[in-house]
Amino acid sequence: MTEQNNATEFARAYSGEERAGAVRSRTIQHDGVTIPVSRGGRGRPLVLCPGLGSTQASLRELAGLLRRDHDVVTFDLRGHGLASAAGRYSFDDFLGDLTAVMAELEHDLPEAPVLVGYSLGADLAVHYASEHPGTLAGLVLIDGANPVPEPFVTEAVLPEFRAMWEEQAARQEAERGTERQVLLTAPQLADLNVEIDVIRSGILDRYRKIDRPISMIMSTSMAGDDAGGLARRFNRNWRAGVERLVREQPHITTTWLEADHQLVSTHAQEIARLVSSTPEHPGD
Repeated sequence: MTEQNNATEFARAYSGEERAGAVRSRTIQHDGVTIPVSRGGRGRPLVLCPGLGSTQASLRELAGLLRRDHDVVTFDLRGHGLASAAGRYSFDDFLGDLTAVMAELEHDLPEAPVLVGYSLGADLAVHYASEHPGTLAGLVLIDGANPVPEPFVTEAVLPEFRAMWEEQAARQEAERGTERQVLLTAPQLADLNVEIDVIRSGILDRYRKIDRPISMIMSTSMAGDDAGGLARRFNRNWRAGVERLVREQPHITTTWLEADHQLVSTHAQEIARLVSSTPEHPGD
């Protein structure tokens, strides 16, 4: 299928009934990966980018709430949910997935969308926005894209993180074959988290290239509320990163929620309300 025919099919799939609020799904092919895409709702366009370990299924409540006021597009990243597995799971590979989805939407959306990213999805959104000026109405970043002053994954805590990722990968075995599955192995999770630390160390340069409104919705206890030293230190580092960003970019709006990193599930209604009140760029 040619790119032109593919775009025509995409537009046809989301006309008529879809505009009335029904959710329709299809797939796109990118880099040897099949990416499932869903769209539904009515209102200004919005693209919801998931994070590492999250899927369209795990974000279903938030997406459903957003569809009350938005024409919402959701999708699964490679190796997640109903997307196919891939040979590589680097940051650039995930960014390529987001870019492919946005390219597919380019000629179908009636206006520039708001791009909402959660966790890793927030980092992907910042990188996408910095590389595609003028294509978005605004950004909403949920508990990610944080220029933390210190890396999280250091040699001192690497054994604890490796144990956590092994446990996470073992839990994910129970989700195999479902819409919530995550196919990354523990070593792949480890490599990606180390890479994200490096990328966040230079993300301020990306923010400087963005000329659209940015809103952040951040958790006060990203690492949990355990009284132990590690969680407390990680949470301080998380807050310090946002404070660092806002000092340099005072136009960025920040809302803190009393929650941990699972805030998209535990505070979906509040997040949807905040997203709906987000200002957008009036257009070029």
